[in-house]
Amino acid sequence: MALSALATLCQFVVLGALAWMVRALLTETAPDPWPWLALAALGTVLFLVLRITAFNQSHYAAFRLETILRTRVAEHAARVSMGEVQRLGSGALAKVMQDDVNALHVFVADSTPLFARAAVAPLASLALMFALDWRLALAALGVVLAGLAVLSLAMRDRTVMVRRYNEAREQVSAAVVEFVQAMPVVRTFDTGQSTFGRYQRALDSYLDVLLRWYAGAAFSARFGMAAMSALPTLAVLLAMGGWQFQAGRLDFGTWLAVLLLGAGVAEAMLPLMTLMHLVDKTMLSVRRIQQVLELPVLPQPAAAQERAPADASVRFEHVCFSYGADAAEPALSNVSFCAAPGTVTALVGPSGAGKTTVARLIPRFWDVNAGRVLVGGVDVREMSADTLMRHVAFVFQDTFLFASSIADNIRLGLPEATMDEVVAAATAAQAHEFISALPRGYDTPAGERGVFLSGGQRQRITIARAILQNRPILVLDEATAFADPENEAALVQALSALMRGKTVLMVAHRLATIRDADQILVFDRGHLTEFGTHEALLAGQGAAQGVYARLWAGYERAQHWTLHTTPGTKTPV
Repeated sequence: MALSALATLCQFVVLGALAWMVRALLTETAPDPWPWLALAALGTVLFLVLRITAFNQSHYAAFRLETILRTRVAEHAARVSMGEVQRLGSGALAKVMQDDVNALHVFVADSTPLFARAAVAPLASLALMFALDWRLALAALGVVLAGLAVLSLAMRDRTVMVRRYNEAREQVSAAVVEFVQAMPVVRTFDTGQSTFGRYQRALDSYLDVLLRWYAGAAFSARFGMAAMSALPTLAVLLAMGGWQFQAGRLDFGTWLAVLLLGAGVAEAMLPLMTLMHLVDKTMLSVRRIQQVLELPVLPQPAAAQERAPADASVRFEHVCFSYGADAAEPALSNVSFCAAPGTVTALVGPSGAGKTTVARLIPRFWDVNAGRVLVGGVDVREMSADTLMRHVAFVFQDTFLFASSIADNIRLGLPEATMDEVVAAATAAQAHEFISALPRGYDTPAGERGVFLSGGQRQRITIARAILQNRPILVLDEATAFADPENEAALVQALSALMRGKTVLMVAHRLATIRDADQILVFDRGHLTEFGTHEALLAGQGAAQGVYARLWAGYERAQHWTLHTTPGTKTPV
């Protein structure tokens, strides 16, 4: 900004030199214009050098700020609980990381030099005019102040209106994204009437904000902008200068020099008024970035207090957890169990019973409200995230692949793994065959979020990723959900062989996959209602009975369900 201000001053040095040269040519009998021309040339060179240097520095600063902000937001988001991230929403977080940070980049790169020029230019113009003729300078200043007063009245509710304007724009953007992303569902069920109606209402709200803004401030704003233009100032300087010239109180050279400078006084103020809108918009981005940086982080133990797990056991002690104050009921209530090292523990129950919540409390995606979650005899809150992640691997039902190669996706978290290790993990996960059939094999790009692969293929790649990491504790959340019947048996066998010696917690809806588990935990509405082996639970030897037997009976009925028709009709029964 200082460099830009100096460049603007050099620009006015050039204008001042030219003005004094004109004055000398008109008033002196033997004028020497060359000193003024030399000063104007020197000022022009300095102006260009300072202007380019200011431009470079502002853009360097903008890129530095962009790097700092994106790094800081990303590092902070990585320390925030998954619950807070989900509450904020991935769309809102992506907007902060991309759009809001970019808004600050634009502001620093382009607006800070403009602010300096917009502030210095009118002051330098008026200073030169006062040096030439204080009466004409006062007249020009009066016109500018009148325009500023009218604009200030017109823009007195500018902050509120800018906020409403940006909110209306964001609603339109959100409605467009929702409509596009929901297109398959819209075409199947809605025909666009409901979802497109939300988009239309967002557009109507946006139009209403614009109309009320323009209608409320249109006349006064236009009058103020007209007063801030060059023509009213020039008209006043021409009229008052002509009167002073005819009265003999002003020489023609001074009058002409003031006219040259006066044309830029009002126009120099216009960029400053225009930039105020950008300031308001940027402040909204600043507040959104600050909201993300103020999200509470999961506390980490100090290095001296950190503890390492003693073994691969997992224990829940009287755990209570809720997904927020607005939750209808707790996700888990007084849950206690122990998964011994090297055993397979299956978690079953109706939808919403709390199975996935248990799986996601182990990696400390959330902190429990009461009780403790222990890994290797150590509370997960007493070990660092890196230590915890070195002991636990995950395969969730919601798979995520990056747009890089399949080999890089399998190596995620273990980039130093060799190609032979990657192939071995893929083979164990029943993925090697279909990967080899791809055009570029393991170098084939998976596409954004694995768009080029089927659901079952993505699932097997994430399983290969977990197998490669070879961590002592493995959490599977319906790991065979997308496996077709032909591959499911082989996949289960491969997992069983490779999980030997590891502590496995498996969330399963297909009860046939967990019959041989060392223990089965049955959840119902956040409570651990039964536990034991498959045979013990069916025989009623567990801590309670009923839920698992009912689930198993429903599973067996589903296995024998067939689609058939009554004789003589084609109506399914």
